[in-house]
Amino acid sequence: MIRLFKVKEKQREAENSHGRAPIKKQSAGELRLHKDISELNLPKSCTIKFPNGKDDLMNFEISIRPDEGYYVNGVFSFSFQVSSIYPHEAPKVKCKTKVYHPNIDLDGNVCLNILREDWKPVLSINTIVYGLYHLFTEPNYEDPLNHEAAEVLRDNPKMFRSNVRTAMSGGYVGQTLFARTM
Repeated sequence: MIRLFKVKEKQREAENSHGRAPIKKQSAGELRLHKDISELNLPKSCTIKFPNGKDDLMNFEISIRPDEGYYVNGVFSFSFQVSSIYPHEAPKVKCKTKVYHPNIDLDGNVCLNILREDWKPVLSINTIVYGLYHLFTEPNYEDPLNHEAAEVLRDNPKMFRSNVRTAMSGGYVGQTLFARTM
């Protein structure tokens, strides 16, 4: 048995000495993520990019441009960091775009149940993207991270719509300045 390992080791050394890069073994998480990404069925209003190149599948960005609802025509970017134990742990998702939203705070934290307590290994990146998209078409004031925005949505939807438009146009809502997103 020991000789077999030495033979394999010598083969690897020989391959490396011929100028080839060593073959990196993929984790189970990387294999599953590769499958998820190859099976992505993004809405036409969503795009994916890999800022570190296609060799780093574990870190990517999704942009969402809602085509209905309060946030229509805005562009919102999310970073995804996927751990090596994916799908047993949900990806870490942050909104990179400052947005006036009841379920996304000003630091980019996202309140989406499938990213927390309702995560299950059968869920996929596709499920998360559709969940994020749904946050823009149907914001939920009952489970807020931005309590002020949730309160306005609940009590005065017309004011909420006005605040969203102001924020997306690059204006102030209260004391907070938002960058233009449309």
